[in-house]
Amino acid sequence: MHRFFYTSLFSFLLLTLFCSLPASATGQDNISRNTLSTKKQYQQAKFYYNELQTNTTLGKNRENWMRGVGNFRKIYLSGPKSDYAAPSLYMLGKMYLKMYRRFNNQVDLQESISYYHDVAALFPDNNLADDALYAAGTLYLNKKNDPQRAAEAFNRIISDHRNGDMYANAAESLKKLSKEHNIPLPAAMLRRTYLENLTNVLPVKYWSSNNYTRVVINASGPVTYRETLLEKDGNHPRRLYLDFQESYIDPKFRAPVPIEDGLLKRIRTGQFTPETVRVVLDIESISSYKIFSLPDPFRVVIDVRGEPTAQSVAPAKTLPEPPAAIGGKENNPAKQEAALIILEDFKKKSVGANAVTEVPVVEEPPAPKEAISLAQQLGLGVRKIVIDPGHGGKDPGASAFGLIEKDIVLQIARKVAPRLRGLTGAEVILTRDSDIFIPLEERTAIANTNDADLFVSLHINAHPSEKVHGLETYYLNLSTNAEAMRVAAFENATSTHQMSDLQDILSDIMKNSKINESSRLAGFVHNTLSDGINDVQGKGFKNLGVKQAPFYVLIGAEMPAILIEIGFITNPNESALLNQDEFLSVVAEEIAKGIESYVQSTHASL
Repeated sequence: MHRFFYTSLFSFLLLTLFCSLPASATGQDNISRNTLSTKKQYQQAKFYYNELQTNTTLGKNRENWMRGVGNFRKIYLSGPKSDYAAPSLYMLGKMYLKMYRRFNNQVDLQESISYYHDVAALFPDNNLADDALYAAGTLYLNKKNDPQRAAEAFNRIISDHRNGDMYANAAESLKKLSKEHNIPLPAAMLRRTYLENLTNVLPVKYWSSNNYTRVVINASGPVTYRETLLEKDGNHPRRLYLDFQESYIDPKFRAPVPIEDGLLKRIRTGQFTPETVRVVLDIESISSYKIFSLPDPFRVVIDVRGEPTAQSVAPAKTLPEPPAAIGGKENNPAKQEAALIILEDFKKKSVGANAVTEVPVVEEPPAPKEAISLAQQLGLGVRKIVIDPGHGGKDPGASAFGLIEKDIVLQIARKVAPRLRGLTGAEVILTRDSDIFIPLEERTAIANTNDADLFVSLHINAHPSEKVHGLETYYLNLSTNAEAMRVAAFENATSTHQMSDLQDILSDIMKNSKINESSRLAGFVHNTLSDGINDVQGKGFKNLGVKQAPFYVLIGAEMPAILIEIGFITNPNESALLNQDEFLSVVAEEIAKGIESYVQSTHASL
């Protein structure tokens, strides 16, 4: 008390002395003396604050603390724009917080938060602004139990104080709030130019039937993930989950969703740790599964096969938005680090000077009767066929001479469907019957979940040179040729080492992909189509043969699957033909006949 009295008296004498100076001593001298006076007052106020903390007798009296508060308040009021205004407000926040802890008065807590907010609001450019916001946010979270207000304070640090010393602390606190309270991270933390560099995991899509499930997890960019398979535990079936590293998922997409459609029972998605997103698949039974990733946009595809159930086929879906957390007991996890394998479409993603033309590989004639396929051995007929018109919607495909690929292949598909029904008696399904966009991985999922017996994808080719022309048909495979591996690595924008990993993974995938049957189907359809077109066009349509390549749309197909490139839209002659309805009718007729020939050959071999 006496110390405060003498300090005030000293300040008064200084002020009197200053006022008695002649006018010639004003100007810069005034500013310097005021600064010195304020600095000394601030030093004395801090000294008294420290005395309150260390002197037990002085500190136990609330009135003494209020005198200390008055010291800093007077400094601020005497110079609200001085260099000591922001530090005085910050010290007021600290003092009220100390008083709250000592006297347990909620009013002191609120005063502390208010002064911290004043620092940030009145002095946003001061280096104490982010410290004050972080202090306020911490109090909201730990003392007020208000995570939302805490997040607002931390968000202001992320948005307004990127270079402040509290940025990293605020980012960590926001990650924890997002995990524990389902509060979205600010957009700034998801930008790749910022410190955290988190990958944004997007809503999960799935397709499910009695014995097959495809799940697609989209992300804002390439991400490393780890898969774990949990063995059956009591009433819990086998579970598969993926942990995405350095990732974040918005709370509105975190949802444990009961599905109960076919094989897939539930998908749970959540922020498992502040920097890890976990996706859990609860599945009726898992006999096998494969995982691979695709770029542009980056997504992880999970194909799961299991024992049939009594459930019906489920359509494509996106998970809804209610937030939830990931839980569940982990027993005997079989963990495996997933390689970042990215498959690149061999097709005309960009037609330019660097395009590579694959050497045609003409398919051998259909296998003799002694090479009986599994389908033949089981006596299975072709009851359901999926025709896939490529591209659609926002994806036009190739274009030239005023023609667009997506429109042409849709016309052909609509013509193929009734001809196939008439020739084979099979049910024919189109992956799209209008100008809509369907991701490549969804097209295969449509065929798998509908238990299709055949899958035929229709496309029109393109090339930088107008002279290139002809017909070619593909089925899924990878070449073991070193040069082909080099070309594939170039086309996939990856290394040859990664291509070796890719080869191993795809080889495993293709064990269940009906490669031999796909080869036979490609041979029948290609030869019939080539002969039929040339009968009409006078042998002018070049036969480029049957080829092998890892097309996205064929990966994971559980039935014989092929992709037909019906001429080059960039060739003037073939483009003119593709613009004629009569020619498209011939193409459709010959495709249908080729499929019928394959079906008849299968039955004839039984």
